[in-house]
Amino acid sequence: MSLLDDHDVSRSAERAVAATEAGPSTEHDAAERRRAARGPRLSWASDRPFHEPLGTAAPSRWRSQHATYQIETLARDVVLATCIPTLLLFLMHGVSLLQLSWGLMIGVLFIAMVAVERGYDRQVIGDGHLEFEAVIRGGVLSAAGLALLAVGLDVDVPRTIVFFALPLVVLVLITARHVARRALHRRRAAGESMRRTLVVGDASSITHVVDDLRGLPQYGYHIAGVCVPSFDGSLPPLGVPVLGSVSDVVQVAVDGEFDVVIVTGSELSGQALRRLSWALQRTRTELVVAPGIVEVFGPRVTLEPTAGLSLIHVNAAESRRSRIIAKRAFDTAFSAGALLALLPVLVVIAVAVKVTSPGPVLFRQTRVGKEGREFSMLKFRSMVVDAEERLAELRAANQADGPLFKMDRDPRITRIGHFLRKHSLDELPQLFNVVKGDMALVGPRPPLPFEVAQYRESARRRLLVKPGLTGLWQISGRADLAWEEAVKLDLRYVENWSIAFDLMILWRTFYVVVSGHGGR
Repeated sequence: MSLLDDHDVSRSAERAVAATEAGPSTEHDAAERRRAARGPRLSWASDRPFHEPLGTAAPSRWRSQHATYQIETLARDVVLATCIPTLLLFLMHGVSLLQLSWGLMIGVLFIAMVAVERGYDRQVIGDGHLEFEAVIRGGVLSAAGLALLAVGLDVDVPRTIVFFALPLVVLVLITARHVARRALHRRRAAGESMRRTLVVGDASSITHVVDDLRGLPQYGYHIAGVCVPSFDGSLPPLGVPVLGSVSDVVQVAVDGEFDVVIVTGSELSGQALRRLSWALQRTRTELVVAPGIVEVFGPRVTLEPTAGLSLIHVNAAESRRSRIIAKRAFDTAFSAGALLALLPVLVVIAVAVKVTSPGPVLFRQTRVGKEGREFSMLKFRSMVVDAEERLAELRAANQADGPLFKMDRDPRITRIGHFLRKHSLDELPQLFNVVKGDMALVGPRPPLPFEVAQYRESARRRLLVKPGLTGLWQISGRADLAWEEAVKLDLRYVENWSIAFDLMILWRTFYVVVSGHGGR
């Protein structure tokens, strides 16, 4: 932990002289300073909420880099959304001015619909699944617009556009954005394209925010300093320079050329937070408020202005039956199609299992599903027949924490079983469980009954939704993750699932399965 350095103190002293020459502060200004400041400060509600920096502020590198990323994304989307339909129409209907016009119109319409869904907003692009949702919704809105055009104006819309071009554009744009995002995340992991961030709040709240954001650099927050309520008494080690008190926030943000201020805890709220937003509007620094509620976002959270208040509505995790029906329809159709497409692969694996070790091809095991209902889960057998009976004698060699069992060189696994487990091919028969309705494509992994018996109250929320063939923890480390981290990821999915979120997880699952990363 470090306080303001001598250079900052000297700058504060110069401002103190300026403040004296300007005249004494009003009682109102003094009341706005919630804590004693490191130096003289102006009212956040005034026309001059901070003293001008002594030097000339350089333009924010993050803003210019992110603006470039936005422009590149928009330009790439425009090219792909116009060229793909045009080329497809040329191939299927011949080269003509009419087909070119249709292709250009579809491209413009698609880009406009993605923009309506905030697919190019700075807060959305490059992070989270909302970016991919915007592309999907843009495709749906484009199809709806073409349907209205066909019905309302009796225009003959080429079926090639609706059934081939639009789905292909959605798929290609999502793929392109995914590739660009991975490159962006690699740059952020190397310390580039990061927002210079100041965190404000009490020590406990600051610690949580700093730990979470430092552990996930792909979100682009570089914590360069903090402001605490006061310097009275000793402060716990925060691992970040302490640049001032809560009263110093605006001035510290200007002097340190911060891109964003994150307010956490209860030290700033109500009118004080409102005045802080006024003050920061006069700077180039954004204000972000981290509410106390965690791991809840997306469609579950809505903001309602009421009686001058900003009320955050948190809906139940499965509040809309239409979403549940849509997810079930998608899971069934996708699983049935996957079973047909993978039939030759399933036959080859079945023969390999049967030839390489004695016993049945399929392994049936009782698992716990939604709301605690038990069902029989299918897997290709990857262990010896008496694996369950031999588990007790191997308990002492368990390398996992929590209720799970993990052993690097488990002697019960067969030769073909190691390959199947590394690439998750032993899980493919669970597509039948998905079609039957016991499981979903995406969700928490189905636990064993004895594991559920050891669950704490928070972990039992994993049973709120159907267990899945894959999930967040499978694409974030699989068997390499600690139990608590796996539960945290599963709960994040339970609280915020959506079909777009499922598509993103399925997409990333393909990479994890092919690479074998984190295989058991």
